Amino acid sequence: MSVFQALHDVMKRRRNNAFMAPLTLESPAGSPDLTLRTMDAADQEEWGRLRSVNERWLAPWESSDPHGAEPLTFKSWVNRQREEEREGTSIIFLMEHEGEIVGQISLGAIYPGPMRTGIIGYWIDEDHAGRGLTPLAVAMLADWALLDPTGPQLHRLEIDIVPENERSRRVVQKVGAKYEGVRRQYMYVHGEWRDHESYSLLDTDAPQGFVHRLLGDTPGESLHNLS
Repeated sequence: MSVFQALHDVMKRRRNNAFMAPLTLESPAGSPDLTLRTMDAADQEEWGRLRSVNERWLAPWESSDPHGAEPLTFKSWVNRQREEEREGTSIIFLMEHEGEIVGQISLGAIYPGPMRTGIIGYWIDEDHAGRGLTPLAVAMLADWALLDPTGPQLHRLEIDIVPENERSRRVVQKVGAKYEGVRRQYMYVHGEWRDHESYSLLDTDAPQGFVHRLLGDTPGESLHNLS
């Protein structure tokens, strides 16, 4: 294969896998009010304020680079998001409840082709934890990523959690993710390499949709009981 043909194939693959940002996903009628949307530079102040007030809340589960790479500026981070969306390798959504940013959920490490897989990560504001918003966000993202023709149409999603993170385990249980085992020293979290429990969702797990399954499995329950 020529260098030109290889480059052509790479560019074609990137175009085929591109996410059309900005992108907004809305929770269905009758469900809790939640919007997932891609972020932009104008979100810097509100996002930064939310991260600041939740610093202690999120610190035990915060991942970082063990080699101490310099963090990106917010503008550079948003620009990188646009690039990764164009390449179809990653997408990050803000979680908005009643018009306010309350957290973040991402789909990364996306592999098309024969694997068709990606990894979900999320965090939520402490004051909004326990209201059912995070499992709903995961279900909405799964519906888009696995089942929606406008999404990447993946086959498998993975969620990896630190074993001590009981709240995150509650989320994966609520969305019906299947436990697959432990990944040894999987990620550098809070200053050390930590084992992670691995859970998965497949496109065949919820034929009618993950939001439908989440809400349908808990008829009449309050938001708090969905968390």
